[in-house]
Amino acid sequence: MKDDTQTVVEHLTELRTRIIIVAASIILFSLVSYQFIDKIITLAIEPASDLDFIYITPSELFLTYIKTSILSGTVLSLPIILYQVWRFALPGINLKNKIYMAIVNIFAMGFFTAGAYFAYKVIIPISLDFFTQFSRVEIVPRFTFANYTSFIISLMLAFGIAFELPIIVMLLTQFNLITPDILKATRKYIILAIFVLAAVLTPPDIVSQGLLALPMVFLLELSILVSTFIYKGKKKK
Repeated sequence: MKDDTQTVVEHLTELRTRIIIVAASIILFSLVSYQFIDKIITLAIEPASDLDFIYITPSELFLTYIKTSILSGTVLSLPIILYQVWRFALPGINLKNKIYMAIVNIFAMGFFTAGAYFAYKVIIPISLDFFTQFSRVEIVPRFTFANYTSFIISLMLAFGIAFELPIIVMLLTQFNLITPDILKATRKYIILAIFVLAAVLTPPDIVSQGLLALPMVFLLELSILVSTFIYKGKKKK
């Protein structure tokens, strides 16, 4: 266990070590992901199986493969990344809260995966179907693969982050930073913030923004219920 009396230099040295481990894990998993890039690309284009893709510069497809591999490597490295973060930050927290944070960490990864999967299976096909309806006989939709991957990655990341809302609220309630009453009193302002956040996180179109904002409003209501449950449990102790 790390000594709380460590000097600033020792803290910085440990931080550097953690960063090196994180960077090494991302590089390693990115290289592994590149070995399976054909399968990853096949999964990526599955929601758009009826569309044809092009690339318009010699290096575009290769660079998209590299970008996709790095993203996949980062996602696969998340357990290691979070472990390094907690190893650096948790020594000042008691055992009970360490266990609580470990449980939250597991749920957070699960909710992020659920959000990304929901976007992949539901939101992306709906969005593509909506936008391709505007095509004409003389205007056939032909997307560059780089733009397509940027589109689906932004949606999957946005929904993955959005699905973390109940976890964030649970964590803040546990550490007495918010209460259910605060959430209820500020509900309308949070909903406004949700729509603003949806506009920032998603591609610049009202359909994608609405498809993200509405589930986030539902997650807000779920978060209020979660906060209420935890808060009542804490008051009984």
